[in-house]
Amino acid sequence: MRRLTVFFAAVSVLLGAAGCDTDEGTGTAPSPSPSSAVVAPAPGRHQLTLDHDGVARRYRLHAPANYDPAVPVPLVIALHPFPGEGLGMSEMVEFDAVAERENFLVAYPDGINGGFNALVCCGTADDVGFLKALAAHLTGGWRVDPDRVYLTGISNGGDLSFRAAVEATGVFAAIGVASGGFIGPPAAAADYVPKSPVSVITFIGGQDRYAEQFQAGMRAWRQRLRCVPAGPASAPAEAVTLDRARCADGSDVEEYRLANMGHSWPGAKVGPVAAPGAGVAATELIWAFFAARPRRT
Repeated sequence: MRRLTVFFAAVSVLLGAAGCDTDEGTGTAPSPSPSSAVVAPAPGRHQLTLDHDGVARRYRLHAPANYDPAVPVPLVIALHPFPGEGLGMSEMVEFDAVAERENFLVAYPDGINGGFNALVCCGTADDVGFLKALAAHLTGGWRVDPDRVYLTGISNGGDLSFRAAVEATGVFAAIGVASGGFIGPPAAAADYVPKSPVSVITFIGGQDRYAEQFQAGMRAWRQRLRCVPAGPASAPAEAVTLDRARCADGSDVEEYRLANMGHSWPGAKVGPVAAPGAGVAATELIWAFFAARPRRT
């Protein structure tokens, strides 16, 4: 395992890209090949594909036991780090358990060659277009409420969440990002900002080598959207601070800074980037943030 970590770290130096470390992979075997057959909307764990740009894009879909195709439900799309895949992401973040309790769908797409074309790496695929197509497909075929579509991710997947928040206008009501950021050349442009309200909850580790970049990105986000502090925020745990802001377009920002955490998903119990002792559970906090924020028009 140590040799793999050293190898991955060496590759990440060659990539030179924040937010898509190769030492953060899920460490799990690839997902089984999905069936090409059409799957009728129903509870369960489904391995599916969606054709986009001439490629059959794979994703895992979890529908809770109480899912009723006749009743509109929220959707959370969860994006893995690089290198990774949807199965490993699902095992780490455990959104399926929350979905069972709260009755929403969770989709875990696979990036091409283990990565997503985000703000600083990893690939050339039209991943924003794919996410828009996936949201539209599930809205039309699986009775997802279009006002309650959300996006979350870690690292490379977190970077793509910010990119989609800007470029997929009107699709996502909110994003939740762990160890990812509003960074890279596209984000440097002063007019690179959502054209419709997208709320953000983000988690930044103080020991993450990209912490300063992520924090600078959030300052730019708040400045461009003319966000102001939204009242005092109590410390949720030792060595954890929380800043809240309300933006001029009505969107909200919650930024958790975890002084002792590295490049990780706070509260995750399994996986190479799990941080079970982070002091907060990102999955629960992200869902609570999403549930309170349907799409604003």
